[in-house]
Order: sequence, then C-alpha cells, then structure tokens
Amino acid sequence: MSKESNRAKFVAEFPELVKELKSVLTGYGMPAEAVKWYEDSLNYNTPGGKLNRGLSVVDTYAILKGYASVDDLPVEVYKKVALLGWCIELLQAYFLVADDMMDQSITRRGQPCWYRVKEVGDIAINDAFMLEGAIYVLLKKHFRQEPYYVDLIELFHDVTFQTELGQLLDLITAPEDKVDLSKFSLEKHSFIVTFKTAYYSFYLPVALAMYVAGISDPKDLQQAHDVLIPLGEYFQIQDDYLDCFGTAEQIGKIGTDIQDNKCSWVVNKALQLASPEQRKLLDENYGKKDAECEARCKKLFHDLDIQKHYQAYEEKVAQDLRAKIAQTDESRGFRAQVLTAFLNKVYKRSK
Repeated sequence: MSKESNRAKFVAEFPELVKELKSVLTGYGMPAEAVKWYEDSLNYNTPGGKLNRGLSVVDTYAILKGYASVDDLPVEVYKKVALLGWCIELLQAYFLVADDMMDQSITRRGQPCWYRVKEVGDIAINDAFMLEGAIYVLLKKHFRQEPYYVDLIELFHDVTFQTELGQLLDLITAPEDKVDLSKFSLEKHSFIVTFKTAYYSFYLPVALAMYVAGISDPKDLQQAHDVLIPLGEYFQIQDDYLDCFGTAEQIGKIGTDIQDNKCSWVVNKALQLASPEQRKLLDENYGKKDAECEARCKKLFHDLDIQKHYQAYEEKVAQDLRAKIAQTDESRGFRAQVLTAFLNKVYKRSK
C-alpha cells in the first residue's frame, strides 16, 4: 500500500469521528449553532497536517501483529487503531491551537491560525480544551470494555502533561520578546525537546499500538521508550538544523528560529563553541526581527562549522540507536522492526 493511499484511507475515517462527537453535543441538547462551531473547529484544526503521528499507530500495530501491509488489517481492527491515531491528531490539534495563541503566530498549515479566523478570537482557548476533551469521549465509547482502557487513559494524561512541561520550559527560557542567551544550554534544549516533542510524537503512537496488540509488559514499553525518546530528540535537533541550513524549497517554509529567539540546538551548540567575541555577536544579533542580524548569526554558525558538528552528532546517535535496536528482546512479542522503521524515517531526512 502506497504512502498516499495509506494516508487517504486514514483520512476517510475522520468524518465518522466528527459525526460521533457532534452526536454527543446534540445528546446534551446543545443548539445547532454550537454543534456547527465544534464541527468547524474539528475540521479546521485536526486533519490538515502530515498525520505522521496518527498513521504511526496503524503502521506499528500492523508490524507488531505480523501483517505484511496495513491493507491486510481486518476492517474493524483497522478502525480501532485508526481511531487511536486520530486521538493523537486531536491532541496535536489541541497543542497547536493553544501554542499559536501563546506565540501570536499568523499561519498554520498554510491557513490563518484558528484564533485569527473571523469571529473566533479568544474562543479558541475553549476550542482547544474541547479538542482535547474529544479524545476521552472517543476512548470511553470505543475502549471502555477493553482490559487496557485505563492504560490508554493514563498514557494520554501522562504524555499530555509531559508535553506541557516541555512547553513551559520553552516559554520561560526563550520568550520571543526578551532575549537572554544566558538562559540557554544544550541541557535545557534536551529537556524541552524530549518533553515537548519526543513523548507525544514518537513514544505515544508506539505505546498505544502495543497496548492494543496485547504487548504491555513494562520491559517492552521500556525497550520502546529507550529508543524512541532519543530518536525524538534527534528528530527535533534535525528540525532545528534544517531550519537554519535547509532551503525553503527543501523544508517547505522559510526558517525563522533565529529571528524568533528559539532555544534551538544550533544556537546552543554555537554558544558552547563561541569565543567571547563571537558570544558578544550572538548577544547583539540573535532574536532580532532583522534580516541583517539574522545573516550575521548565520555567518557565525558557518564560521563555527556547526554543519560538521551536526553531522558528527547525527552519525553517533544513529549508531547508538542501531546498537540499542540490535539488542531488542523479542521474546514477549515486541518487534525490533518497529524501532527500525522509525529510525529509517528520520535518519538523514531533508524535510
């Protein structure tokens, strides 16, 4: 099954979920205008991204159960794991609606951020809560009778809180309107990206699929965690690197991390390597909404040979992860192939 048809099949499940969620509101006696508002919020904020997190639940389950292709999954089984995938996409939508308001962002996925849509404004705060609430409505309806129901609930709650911890540290370390590079460090960056990205983007999809597949031994969950969390950190470091060194055609956007005062791996590595004069240049130019200041920072990153340092990091982390994957214990049903598939998607990606 091609990547495109896999995605199309997954997307085809979403309208039914919207219909279910609308019926919950009508069951509570909500007027039609409120039901329509919720429907619009769900459709505007949830299905427009790459959907990699949601699709990963389905892909992982298929590997764990030994199916050659997602297409081979029985219809009801597919619907079940796809629903969990959509629960992650709802979580992502909740994070992004809130994040865009905190950052006062202008666009998201090629359209205005939800809070900037006519008549939405601050109502987007409540809409974000309702996107998150949808997860637990769907889990209760479809998984309440399953022995792993509480595991699913706890996993979503734990990962949501972990992501919010990462967001908190990011917000207080690198506010867009107040640049203080003394707050930056590679250690802080590691915490931010691990908690803000790695848990919900890498560990959550696999752990969900594992529970449904009946693989819930703490040792297996730990095996997944010990590869997927550093892999998620690598993914975000890669993202930081591409924001600075990738072309707009390559990454599909113009990198803004320097002007936005992002606590990125690139600037943290530069701070670690910089001489006092170079540090002064960064203090004077980083986080300024000015193309010339940005250009000075980029030149400094080139002078410090950040590209070489990144390539060395990439090779080391890939080598370490492959070694961990090679030691995977498959005796209880977990498969190393799950971890290899994730590493192959990330290693040396260019967009």
